[in-house]
Formats: sequence, C-alpha cells, structure tokens
Amino acid sequence: MNFPISLTVNGVRRDIELEDPRVTLLDLLRERLQLTGTKKGCDRGQCGACTVLVNGQRINSCLALAISHDGADVMTIEGVARGDQLHPVQAAFIAHDGMQCGFCTSRKDRPVTTPSACAKA
Repeated sequence: MNFPISLTVNGVRRDIELEDPRVTLLDLLRERLQLTGTKKGCDRGQCGACTVLVNGQRINSCLALAISHDGADVMTIEGVARGDQLHPVQAAFIAHDGMQCGFCTSRKDRPVTTPSACAKA
C-alpha cells in the first residue's frame, strides 16, 4: 500500500508516493529527493544537523514523519541560495569551515569531545 503526499520543497511542488508511513522527513529529503544538505547527525533531534523550515517554522526533520507534513512548504539549506549566489549563511559556513552538527565543537555547557567520541557520532 502506498501513501501519496505532496510537499513544496524549496519552491517546487513534489508529489511523492511513500511505501512506508514511518519514513522521516529527513530520509525523504536525502534518499528520495537527493537533497543531501540536510544532514543526519545524532538522529535523535539533539544536534540540529537535520534542521529544515516547514511552513516557516524550524523543525528537526529526523523526528518528523514525512506523511504528517502532507501539503507543507519545506525549505532546506539548498533552498536558501538565489540561483548561483550563495546565501550569506552558506558562504559563512564555507569561509569559516562550519561544522555540520557541532557535536565535536566545545560549548560552555559541554567540554571538548574526544576524537573517538566524535568518530562514533
């Protein structure tokens, strides 16, 4: 049994048949639509690597079932550029060697992670 959904992804309407209603929005974007800018980091909604905008609201796509967003407007990092011109956030990530999820980056509330812990993430 297939489950049809329709999404507008980065301004383009996409009609999709889901074979499994448990497919996450993240897996749909990466595996079916080949939009690999949205990353699978922790797969638990903690790191933010899977963040997308759905109807203008930031969500963790690894925690969202694709089927629950039927009819939604989804914007990924690929959608913020204007043609061949990068969005300032994209340009800053490149210019400053931005990390995809920040797991290995130290913060005030989290000490520097060991290389082995980073590799496991």
